[in-house]
Amino acid sequence: MNQGVAPIPAPVRPGPAAAVTDPPPEIDTTLPSHARVWNHWLGGMHNFAVDRAAGNRLAADNPGLVERVRTTRHFLARAVRHLALDEGVRQFLDIGSGLPTAGNTHQIARRAAPGARVVYVDNDPRTVAYARSLLAPTDPESVTCLLADLREPDALLTAASRTLDLSSPVALVLSGILGHVSAYEEACGIVARLMAALPSGSCLLSHDVSDTAGDWRTIQARHNSTADLAYRLRTPEQIAGYFQGLRLVDPGVVPLTAWRPDTDDPYSREWAGLVADVVGGVGRKP
Repeated sequence: MNQGVAPIPAPVRPGPAAAVTDPPPEIDTTLPSHARVWNHWLGGMHNFAVDRAAGNRLAADNPGLVERVRTTRHFLARAVRHLALDEGVRQFLDIGSGLPTAGNTHQIARRAAPGARVVYVDNDPRTVAYARSLLAPTDPESVTCLLADLREPDALLTAASRTLDLSSPVALVLSGILGHVSAYEEACGIVARLMAALPSGSCLLSHDVSDTAGDWRTIQARHNSTADLAYRLRTPEQIAGYFQGLRLVDPGVVPLTAWRPDTDDPYSREWAGLVADVVGGVGRKP
């Protein structure tokens, strides 16, 4: 079983990797960052020794962690590609995006639909500052990163509207972040408010870790007892509830490895049993 220390091939074929960019001076590289640890787990280059050490410790202590992280990245690539190619979506609002790494939403979307607009959102000022420096070579009129909070959807949408045309369909990307909202009803309300502000033809791409794996329930409970950023596992039915009122894209809300797997992707098959608790899907607003 991979523990997250040995390298795993990138989850998508992103083309040449972006050059390593020095962080802005306000970034403290002596303390680990949640976003940079994730960047390390995903095989990205925008992390530091302290992040790699923290990430490797967590991966060793939590078997299956890196496989879950990378499975979500595989799903993001397939789902964004589907939205751009098959659903005709040309705008993406990716909330809780962290740091750019291989196979970003804007890379996948713009490869399928050149000129697609993407707004990334994160609530950590240091992560946003670093992400902006990494995205600087990209067209700033079409791809940007905002400092905003998922729990303040109205302010978030107002800021996003400076780049996105909210009168045209938008794909809302909520990649593994709704578990950070402590109350399920609040999480559902946030999704509902965001989708209500978007027009017909807009889509929701979302996934989270469910509570179906007993070993992971134990791991998550242990993590939550000491972590600054807790994550709540919910039932598959609760995760499917985020899509209420939307037309689900086949095969619905399912384990991510079962959502339109690429025929040439061995990892979806290899990890299917291990990460069956990671559930999500895509829905379109009528």
